[in-house]
Amino acid sequence: MKRNNYKCWAMAMLMAAGVQQAQAQIQPTEVITTAAPSLRIPADARAAGMGNIGLATSPDANSGYWNLAKVPFAGKQTAIGVNYAPWMREVTDDMYLLGLSGYRRFDSLQAVTASVRYFNLGDFQLKDINGGVLQTARPHEFSIDLGYARRLSDKLAVGIALRYINSSLATGSYGSTQYKPGEAVAGDVSLFYNGKNEKGQGFSAGLALSNVGSRIGYTENAGQKEFLPANLGAGGAYTAVLNEDNRITLGVDINKLLVPEVPATAAEREDYYEQSSLSGLGKGFGNKAWQYGAGVEFSYRNMLQLRAGYFGESEKQGNRKGLTAGLGFCYDIFSFNLSYLAPSGTEAQRNPLGNTLQFGLQLSF
Repeated sequence: MKRNNYKCWAMAMLMAAGVQQAQAQIQPTEVITTAAPSLRIPADARAAGMGNIGLATSPDANSGYWNLAKVPFAGKQTAIGVNYAPWMREVTDDMYLLGLSGYRRFDSLQAVTASVRYFNLGDFQLKDINGGVLQTARPHEFSIDLGYARRLSDKLAVGIALRYINSSLATGSYGSTQYKPGEAVAGDVSLFYNGKNEKGQGFSAGLALSNVGSRIGYTENAGQKEFLPANLGAGGAYTAVLNEDNRITLGVDINKLLVPEVPATAAEREDYYEQSSLSGLGKGFGNKAWQYGAGVEFSYRNMLQLRAGYFGESEKQGNRKGLTAGLGFCYDIFSFNLSYLAPSGTEAQRNPLGNTLQFGLQLSF
């Protein structure tokens, strides 16, 4: 992917919504596009340092982003976390992701979670067919969600969440079409198995179906609504207690994007836009959009954590790949996390997220 195309997914969404006079330099792509793709970006510095895995790792304030069914097994009653990531610093300096999340555990059986995500995409110049600037757009997306989790047994828990999504890519009139922010509602369902013993050693597993909900439109044309990035993820992790002070966790996550591919012909695209969200969910199993990650976390006295990982994607998902590293430090009720994505690829195929630092702060009570 060329560098001047790294923001193309946002502009492609504008094109899909009918903005025919937006910047025309976008190259065709084989990547499966969706509305509100920022919902699949992890707002979690700890997980980012472990290859973007979080479905089966130990619970914390950011569990709602991955698998909220983990929360009833949390050691603390309440936790709040904030994460910040400057985005695509290899290309631009005006994009960032900000997340605020937390949970409250009522007792040993049930808990609630909440989170807010804000993704700023920077500035875009929208032009007419003659190259004249129509408007400088400042697209952004945000979501708000609430969740509830409950233990079903000593080792199994289930969670559900409801999410409101607002995606503002362009506003105003272009040509004969009026554009507006898109709104949608979606939900998550998740399961978590905790096979650890009293010392914290053992296997855990997670399963989550996320962002399943209504389609989202940027015009009043009901026939041009886009799919949300519905996803099915499965993960596993094993924690080994080496001694009283040291433990190590190994984990793997696999994610499947459940969105149908946009057809090549106009006739097929009519059917594409007429299908329901549930129909698209089923057809999404047939695409080749996969994401995977593997990571390791070494913990010393629950005070210092060293992390490393690797993540990758299929071409239909975006074909990003990279090595990650992370550091965590805990003192009293405070936890600080830092992650880094190493640059990779040639100049023409450079990962746009290379050299990305992500910061996270948690308070646990």
